[in-house]
Amino acid sequence: MMRTLGCKLGQSQTLGCRIKSFPPSSFEGRSSTLDSSCTVPPAFDETCGMSSDYFSSLLKFCCDSRNLGQAKKLHCRIIKTLTSPETILSNNLVNAYSKLGNLSYARNVFDQIPQPNLFSWNAILSAYSKSGNLARVQETFNLMSVRDGVSWNCLISAYAGRGLVADSVKAYNSMMREGTRNLSRITFSTMLVLSSNRGCINLGKQVHGHILKFGFSEYVFVGSPLVDMYSKTGLIRDAKQVFDEMSERNLVLHNTMITGLLRCGLVEESKLLFHNMKERDSISWTTMITGFTQNGLDREAIAFFREMGSEGLEIDQFTYGSVLTACSSILALNEGKQIHAFAMKTSYIGNIFVGSALVDMYCKCKNVIYAGRVFNRMARKNVVSWTAMLVGYGQNGFSEDAVRIFRDMQRNGIEPDDFTLGSVISSCANLASLEEGSQFHCLALVSGYVSCLTVSNALITLYGKCGNIEDSSRLFDEMSCRDEVSWTALVSGYAQFGKANETIDLFEKMLASGFKPDGVTFIGVLSACSRAGLVDKGKEYFESMMKEHHITPVTDHYTCMIDLLSRSGRLEEAKNFINNMPFPPDAIGWSTLLSSCRFRGNLEIGKWAADSLMELEPQSPASYVLLTSIYAATGKWDDVAQLRKGMRERGVKKEPGFSWIKYKNKVHIFSADDQSSPYLDQIYTELERLNSRIISEGYVPDMSSILHDVEDSEKIKMLNHHSEKLAIAFGLIFIPSNFPIRVVKNLRVCGDCHSATKYISKVTGREILVRDAIRFHLFKDGSCSCGDFW
Repeated sequence: MMRTLGCKLGQSQTLGCRIKSFPPSSFEGRSSTLDSSCTVPPAFDETCGMSSDYFSSLLKFCCDSRNLGQAKKLHCRIIKTLTSPETILSNNLVNAYSKLGNLSYARNVFDQIPQPNLFSWNAILSAYSKSGNLARVQETFNLMSVRDGVSWNCLISAYAGRGLVADSVKAYNSMMREGTRNLSRITFSTMLVLSSNRGCINLGKQVHGHILKFGFSEYVFVGSPLVDMYSKTGLIRDAKQVFDEMSERNLVLHNTMITGLLRCGLVEESKLLFHNMKERDSISWTTMITGFTQNGLDREAIAFFREMGSEGLEIDQFTYGSVLTACSSILALNEGKQIHAFAMKTSYIGNIFVGSALVDMYCKCKNVIYAGRVFNRMARKNVVSWTAMLVGYGQNGFSEDAVRIFRDMQRNGIEPDDFTLGSVISSCANLASLEEGSQFHCLALVSGYVSCLTVSNALITLYGKCGNIEDSSRLFDEMSCRDEVSWTALVSGYAQFGKANETIDLFEKMLASGFKPDGVTFIGVLSACSRAGLVDKGKEYFESMMKEHHITPVTDHYTCMIDLLSRSGRLEEAKNFINNMPFPPDAIGWSTLLSSCRFRGNLEIGKWAADSLMELEPQSPASYVLLTSIYAATGKWDDVAQLRKGMRERGVKKEPGFSWIKYKNKVHIFSADDQSSPYLDQIYTELERLNSRIISEGYVPDMSSILHDVEDSEKIKMLNHHSEKLAIAFGLIFIPSNFPIRVVKNLRVCGDCHSATKYISKVTGREILVRDAIRFHLFKDGSCSCGDFW
């Protein structure tokens, strides 16, 4: 009895290497480009003989030129000319309509064949199989009284195309029970591709056994998918053995083997095989370039592209896409521009795939202007093109433009995918735009994308950055599937909100659930410890990050530790920590230390930090402003004057403070002592009224933040007109009482505004959420979520 194949679904073997995405498999043919200069021959020349062969040759021409209209005209002439067309001509008509994508015409022709033969049945069966119409394939196959290998291959291909492993195996076994005469290279190739795509290594090995048993092992057409199957499932040594045992190795087989080696990270072996090839085509070069890029060898990818161009080989969209990805990875803007110029000399500059890759490259190289130009010149755009531009805006700090691009995409009738939707929600998070973000949340619910990780994770981040940490937590709890990003998003949300205990508890649950934290997760945990003053706990996590999780600290981690120590008053320890760092702090690190020195009144370390910051960023106002604050607090006004003189001489300008609040889809921006708002009279009247009420409750102005040697009455006036107080007054006037007041500030909240806002929340009974440059502050009933530690 013929041995049949067994297959258990869901038991794919764990791969020994990471399977990466490669360009179309090198054993799959590429369609050739048609010559636009071709002209249709005189299809209806009355002087020509009207034989079936003649009409069949014209049908072939229609298929080659993808001309459905001409095929229909030719069909009309056949009907008028031939009373009873030969079955072979009808079969060719069925094939022609199938290839040109008109299945209804193909079926009508088939139904009019008086006595369809096996070729007729196979023609319509093949048409349904290639179109993916599984129901029609099954119906037609069951009606056939006679079947051959082509019939069975059509049925198996239809099942395999849908990824139906069990049905494909059943059809294969049924075919085998009728005898091995129906076996062909196509049968084995189809089963191998199915095994590869579905990760069914055991099935693939059984098919390989049949290939050996029935004498098909020497066919290159079978060897290529066999090599591909083993390499895709991580068994690269088995793939290499198949390759080595092939007596005949053509270009396709070599390309497939190179693809497999690169997929499994065996770069040197792939290079050796490539250089030993007697013949190479553009697919060989593109495969190498793509493999270099996916293995992090971006410079080699660019070098290979140059060498490929010098060889005079055709460079297609896949080549451009891979080499531009390499440029993006290493921010090689100049090389990217050169490739752009090269593409402009070819027809591929109008290719949607190449255009999208150029947009992505320019965005990742921080040149959004060039990206926008390329994007605007693209004649055709798809969801990938729009998403590339949207993500580029978002990642380069142009979040408002990212939201605008999304709206433009919708107006152009392009449906977003989950990645697009997740990206625009992330932009709303960066803007702290809860209203727009909530609208996109609704869109995610309607479209069903809310269940996608990219969208769910973005929503957790959105609500966390907008101060709705409860909504973030609820979304997290409702997720049926989570990844490391999900956990990190909520950890960061809790940390930014100052909920240290919740941050630490969630982090411990993440570890207990088997998820591996990354560097971003630890930034959240360390910042939470810093904001809660948990110095020992923060030190413990910093050590475990390196020793237990093998994560090398970067600048942001060291900045968190500087903040942790200096914020808690351990300024000498912070100084020693900095001196023992493997590299000096960045501007944020020095500013963090300097800010704590100002708060603690430590002039010595503050001067050291200020000098270091001035040396690093001579034009940054932070060092001057913070050091001026230290001098002013100790009454050293001569030193204050000297610093301000230095600022003027160097052309350094203090960054102005702004606060903004959104009302009825309009953003209202305020600066200190603002005179531009059309609601000035109402705002200042409200401020005077509030000031009287909070003073009666015990508020005392904190004048330490006023760096001017003026009378106290003048200092109080300056304090009363700070930008966040103007924004809060606006909110109290216009925002309904059942909604919280949400204010965003570009700088850190000063001590006086923090104290005043606590009293305002108490006397008005309103929730006031302020997001400054450091963290969230939720003021409610006279207290702040930060616990006065920020």
